[in-house]
Amino acid sequence: MKKFGIIGSGIAGIALAIRAAKKGYKVHVFDKNPYPGGKLSQITLQNYRFDAGPSLFTLPHLVEELFELHSKNTRNYFSYQRLPEICNYFWTDGTQLKTYQEIDQTIQELASVLGEEETLLKQYFNRIKQNYEILNPLFIEKSLHKFSTWTSKEALKGYTNIPKLGLFSTMNQFNKKQFKNPKTVQLFNRYATYNGSDPYQTPATLSIIPHLEYHLGAYFPKGGMIEIVNSLVKLAQEVGVEFHLGEEVQKLLIEKNKILGFQTAKNRYEFDQVGSNLDIELFYKKFILANEIPVNYSKLVQEKSSSGIIFYWGINRTFKELGVHNIFFSDNYQQEFTEIFQEKTVALDPTVYVHISSKVEKNDAPENAENWFILVNTPANSGQNWEDFARITRQKVIDKINKILKVNIEDQIEEEDYLDPIRIENRTGSTGGALYGNSSNNKFSAFLRHPNFKKSIENIVWVGGSVHPGGGIPLCLSSAKIAAESLKD
Repeated sequence: MKKFGIIGSGIAGIALAIRAAKKGYKVHVFDKNPYPGGKLSQITLQNYRFDAGPSLFTLPHLVEELFELHSKNTRNYFSYQRLPEICNYFWTDGTQLKTYQEIDQTIQELASVLGEEETLLKQYFNRIKQNYEILNPLFIEKSLHKFSTWTSKEALKGYTNIPKLGLFSTMNQFNKKQFKNPKTVQLFNRYATYNGSDPYQTPATLSIIPHLEYHLGAYFPKGGMIEIVNSLVKLAQEVGVEFHLGEEVQKLLIEKNKILGFQTAKNRYEFDQVGSNLDIELFYKKFILANEIPVNYSKLVQEKSSSGIIFYWGINRTFKELGVHNIFFSDNYQQEFTEIFQEKTVALDPTVYVHISSKVEKNDAPENAENWFILVNTPANSGQNWEDFARITRQKVIDKINKILKVNIEDQIEEEDYLDPIRIENRTGSTGGALYGNSSNNKFSAFLRHPNFKKSIENIVWVGGSVHPGGGIPLCLSSAKIAAESLKD
């Protein structure tokens, strides 16, 4: 049996292992951490449980595919529900708005609260649906580094629709043309943050992101986001994958341009095929530059996506006005992104995201209490004083929540922890603590992402949020599928 070694047990590494096992490989997965999942992990503070990283679950069929690949019933391993309410939005002037799984209900809410025209809203949602159906098969489901991709029927459809796809305008410019209320523009500009980018720079092609929530659904797994990892690890082990947790790969075994295996502190392993789920910049720094493999490293050093300061608060009361996903908006959104991406500092007036899984998973918090996962977008680490930034940001979060909810939230915090970009980098290996690899702040970003395979380095495929097609759970799962399709049976 051919042997396959994978560095990193993030969601993409686990998915690659499951797919490689189906192709007949004996798969070994290595991770320096004592737990699998990478960013998709959890923390516990006394009687509060928190998903440590991603909190939004879309495109569940990409997870189900992995079970179906091995003729398993997904429901025996993993279950989830569609959220009836997608998100609660709050502004400091008292405006509040909800978005819903029923798109007509969302349209009515946007018309009623923000004064948008229902007909134009329907046109907007139809347009992003059409654009998604054009772009997804080309830019997300396939490698951009195969000639066949660019001569496919999907590519030809894309060529004929270039004027509609927003390649030459920004997300903000696109949204300003669609909506008359600046709050609506702000709401839909927020979707640039789903891959760690700036709506005032990122191309309007990314305006397809809301389609995932409003047409295809926002979901939440039973047991929390961690159950995506737990269920896939269980499946992987059942199909013969071995996990070497707490065993860091120290060097690659390389002969000329061919990778033959790994060296860890415990052992030397030889493989017929290798995969990496490491941050791509870290991979090259750690393994390739030390060897005589020619590579243009400068191409890898691109603008990083945003990182974040994440607070985990155990709150000793409940808030009926909040849901699973909540946004407290900045009063000056453009200035916030200027501070993050150009000034490389924390925002003076940050937008605050609050995720409360205990709204649906009652065991995640004690009775009459809530587990608040709070994310404030920040730049990736480039030497800033994060201890000071965390302290400053914590107070800004408290001030904003107090103003909007008319409470003294600090008195309600009974358990607390936090992550900053340095801590995120130390836990996950992502360069600078960037949450999504490189940003998508220019129209060529999709083409500049590292490919899933290269002729110049044999026997290896790359997966994860720092390579094609990008960051976030669905794209990481797509990267594993693209990489696995390049493997020989």
